Amino acid sequence: MDDKSNGPWDQDPDDVDDVADESLVRSGRKHEPVFNLPGGVLLSLLLVALIFAITNWIVSTELSDWIMREFGFSPIRYVTPFSDQDMAWIWTPFTYSLLHGSVEHLAFNGLWLAAFGTPVWRRIGASRFVLFWLVTAAASAFAHAALNWGSEDLLIGASGVISGLMGAACRFAFGSGRAGFSFDEEDAWVPRLSVFEALAQRTVLVFVLMFFAGNLIIAFGIPLIGDPGGAIAWDAHIGGFVVGFFGFALFDRKPVRKSN
Repeated sequence: MDDKSNGPWDQDPDDVDDVADESLVRSGRKHEPVFNLPGGVLLSLLLVALIFAITNWIVSTELSDWIMREFGFSPIRYVTPFSDQDMAWIWTPFTYSLLHGSVEHLAFNGLWLAAFGTPVWRRIGASRFVLFWLVTAAASAFAHAALNWGSEDLLIGASGVISGLMGAACRFAFGSGRAGFSFDEEDAWVPRLSVFEALAQRTVLVFVLMFFAGNLIIAFGIPLIGDPGGAIAWDAHIGGFVVGFFGFALFDRKPVRKSN
């Protein structure tokens, strides 16, 4: 975790005028459309959509059920002796994030993946994005397991990863003078906010409070508008968000600033 905005983001005094000048240029340019998706995010959406189509529309019900059991995450695997089961306990903390149970579930997650995956992908690039996906998927899964230890329930869906992307975006994309959902390649040089700097931004603070409030409401069994149906793993959402928000510095990179 990085609670400071120094390090690779430090600016020399001579750079201040350059930053100010570029800010003027940025304020006058026309942003790209919100969902002008980078190729990697589009591929992620196509992958989860393809997997959904295969498991729900193409293969038999028996095979679909087997895929869900074999690649969905279940806390019971970690109280069952490993000698009494297959190796699914190794891959399921990651593979569950590619599975979805309904069109509504897929569409709901796909919308938020497009919205928050776009700035994060453009910020950190392909390899770091994949690593971020894997880490936040596992963090979400084990946050869920911690509160449901030994449960036979099956966890599927990318919402834990998406929550991680939301947390990460709060560290660089949102706040005063930042691009938000219009984030594109030209915004990649913007300094990463420290945890305290991010929470000092009104936009970020309100978003964080709404995120936790919404998930606590879900925890008490109260449905929200836009609920995709089925039980919602609010604990997985919180686990992903916490890792994305507090751990984003581990995945971030210093963007290459273009010179004229």
